[in-house]
Amino acid sequence: MEALNEKRGNKSKESTKVSTKVRAQKVGTFLSNMVIPNIGAFISWGLLTALFIPKGYFPNESLAQMVSPMITYLLPLLIGYTGGKMIAGHRGGVIGAVASMGVIVGTDVPMFIGAMIMGPIAGWSIKKFDDTFQSKIRVGFEMLVNNFSSGIIGFTLAILGYLAIGPLVTSVMKVLSSGIEFMINANLLPLVNVFTEPGKVIFLNNAINHGILGPLGVEQAAETGKSVLFILSANPGPGFGVLLAYMLFGKGTAKASAPGAAIIQFIGGIHELYFPYVLMKPLMILAVIAGGVAGTFTFTILDTGLVATASPGSIISVIAMTPKGEYLQILAGVSASIAASFVVAMLILKADRSTTEEDFESNVEKMQAMKAESKGKEVKTTLVSANDELSADTVKRIIFACDAGMGSSAMGASILRNKVKKAGLDIAVTNSAISNLTDEVGTLIVTQIELAPRALEKTPSGLHETVDNFLSSPKYDEIVSKLSES
Repeated sequence: MEALNEKRGNKSKESTKVSTKVRAQKVGTFLSNMVIPNIGAFISWGLLTALFIPKGYFPNESLAQMVSPMITYLLPLLIGYTGGKMIAGHRGGVIGAVASMGVIVGTDVPMFIGAMIMGPIAGWSIKKFDDTFQSKIRVGFEMLVNNFSSGIIGFTLAILGYLAIGPLVTSVMKVLSSGIEFMINANLLPLVNVFTEPGKVIFLNNAINHGILGPLGVEQAAETGKSVLFILSANPGPGFGVLLAYMLFGKGTAKASAPGAAIIQFIGGIHELYFPYVLMKPLMILAVIAGGVAGTFTFTILDTGLVATASPGSIISVIAMTPKGEYLQILAGVSASIAASFVVAMLILKADRSTTEEDFESNVEKMQAMKAESKGKEVKTTLVSANDELSADTVKRIIFACDAGMGSSAMGASILRNKVKKAGLDIAVTNSAISNLTDEVGTLIVTQIELAPRALEKTPSGLHETVDNFLSSPKYDEIVSKLSES
């Protein structure tokens, strides 16, 4: 009986621990989801900065005037709008932007964190108002109530942001900036990679890069024109080093698939591709940590960084965001990352005396389960399948959907689009974030297996198919074959 009670107690503690972890991950994912849809605007600002500021490639005093208003007003307003829209649609987005204006005007630093706070607060406020009063509005007064409620709530939150949230966030940002400056001056910043690299492998990569490091990097870049924080998580070196080691010293399926994964990861910037290779051997986490630490140490010693977030984490994006005259420093840091992670990964693989082929597919499934957990979702063991209903008559378009609507969905859509085109089918294939899906009859939604419940909830009228590994799934051929039969 005592043993049973002890077992139950341990299980309860473990459950509490997991719940805390999941809650933290969900917060990080929510923050990153406010930034990811606006990455294009960040890149535009980064290019303007790199080209036209006094230290840029083509200094231009007139065009450089756009840099400050974009970082001060445009980017925070976009984040505030997106945060409100995520909770309460367009109406919430508008109030989110209005509320964010309060924190922007009330401070003298770029208010990205403030917008991340005010946007969701505004969305939640307008949603609660609508849920409470929408059914009580008399016929004919809907527009009057909706417009004035939006105006009053936005007005109130803007004042709150100006008087309270803005100054509070400014104080916090100054403390964080001072801490980062101390770590850089003391050459301690590489220690951050001890936490960020394992975090990436358990699918906190977007939360780390866009939810934490990005906003802090913008604050630093506004003062110095560049920030090493932009390259900490986006550095493709650690993952490429691991994949390179598998190419030369791996076994079986992992070795055979590593070259393709390495090219796509390093040039395409989809870091998710190396995660299964790390999960395959838990010690491999030491390789990516070594790569991250070596790269960050090199960046810090050479006093370099990027002008804006490199997204995706591709070597091409990294080079595009490199300040004028600092290509060698950036490439030196990336090369140091590759070398360090490769050496450690090589030692781990050569020390492995097992003669059996590594079960790569099971680790892909493990990766997908961890990704699902990182988003706070229960992993489903049954597939959502519409295979029996697929035909050219029932499917008018195909959408490959993922969480952010960028990396894996873009690749999956590209692969499926080529197969559909080769089969001579006149069906459009696109990619989308799950949050942007609309419920339409005649749409086939293809998702990774762990995202299927969310996609089904968002589009119950559509047809649904799931894949385990978006890079090489037999489901693509099954879908095309089924559509070609009719």
